[in-house]
Amino acid sequence: MIISGIIVLKKGKEISLQRFHPWLFSGAIQKMEGLVNDGVWVEVRDANNKTLGFGHYQNGSIAVRMLTFDSVTPDESFYTKKLAQALSLRASAYLPSMHTNCFRLVHGEGDGLTGLVIDYYDGVAIVQAHSTGMHADREAITAGLQAVLKDKLKAVYYKSQGTLPGKIRDEKSDGYLFGMTSVPHIVKEHDQKFLIDWESGQKTGFFLDQRENRKLLADFSRNKKVLNTFCYTGGFSVYALHAGAATVHSVDSSEKAVELTRKNIELNGFDTQQHECFAMDTFDFLKDKKDQYDVIILDPPAFAKHRDAKHQAMKGYQRLNAEAMKMIKSGGIIFTFSCSQVIDRKLFYDTVTSAAIQAGRDIKVLSHLCQPADHPVSIFHPEGEYLKGLVLSVV
Repeated sequence: MIISGIIVLKKGKEISLQRFHPWLFSGAIQKMEGLVNDGVWVEVRDANNKTLGFGHYQNGSIAVRMLTFDSVTPDESFYTKKLAQALSLRASAYLPSMHTNCFRLVHGEGDGLTGLVIDYYDGVAIVQAHSTGMHADREAITAGLQAVLKDKLKAVYYKSQGTLPGKIRDEKSDGYLFGMTSVPHIVKEHDQKFLIDWESGQKTGFFLDQRENRKLLADFSRNKKVLNTFCYTGGFSVYALHAGAATVHSVDSSEKAVELTRKNIELNGFDTQQHECFAMDTFDFLKDKKDQYDVIILDPPAFAKHRDAKHQAMKGYQRLNAEAMKMIKSGGIIFTFSCSQVIDRKLFYDTVTSAAIQAGRDIKVLSHLCQPADHPVSIFHPEGEYLKGLVLSVV
């Protein structure tokens, strides 16, 4: 890698890097030397001129996203080595397998590649850059994918229009970097089939982080009437039907999401007598449904994408959970989630507790849920634990 500049820290500001936290904030910088522009590789040194590591520079609050924490300059094999490590970690979790051929290959800081997400859909890698540096290195990342996946790689699609800083978004933010294949694309997850449209779908086309939680839902669904709110592609709905649910209703405010759910239900061989879709707001749908459902899934989009929105988000989570608790049948089960990174596990738990008090129901926690093994969290970067969930019994 070409190291374009040097970042020298203020005295005492090296502590977070010595603890291997991958974010270096702008306030820690004493001076910059050389060519230090957005997206370039820089060397980071402490006040005594000792090399602490290397990373991508970006003009902003997070000034450097660290990619190594030693004095050895990264070479051209950097991405190939990191991607091979990431693939090896997935293999230890039996991904891919004969039952599941889609998974997250790179999960940012959890894989030592802050600013980068790669999802793998049966031969197609969807690359998302969340930093200028990863955007600049997209061709090197593609070469690394080709080297590691070899003939298992059919195409690489770059999808960063919605994740890059606004100043560098352009017509090149989305498109194929290698190969090309038709969409939608059918994948398997625990033998359930799903259509993936990475070109026009949300995120990379599917929410892979709920894989094991969808599987768990099946254990609670047999002969039950199930409501899947914020359904998007209908993942939870498919699992419930496969487990023998009596009826499943899927709700999403997006007509496009509802149509995709219908297609996934049909793809898995279920008929309209077992399943019904509703394109409407979840809060409106819940108003007159008291005592109709045995199982309810609450998996909303992130109510808080930044800290300034945290208070309003907690009010939203409280209201949503309280409404579901009030109207579910006695003895019912609620799967409730938050995917907001700025809301930690304790705050989410406390908010659900507040909702239980408001609903006036006796609630028992059966299980604490999280993201799966292909979404690893670095112990040095606890902010990477974004998905929190609870399985609740409502008396």
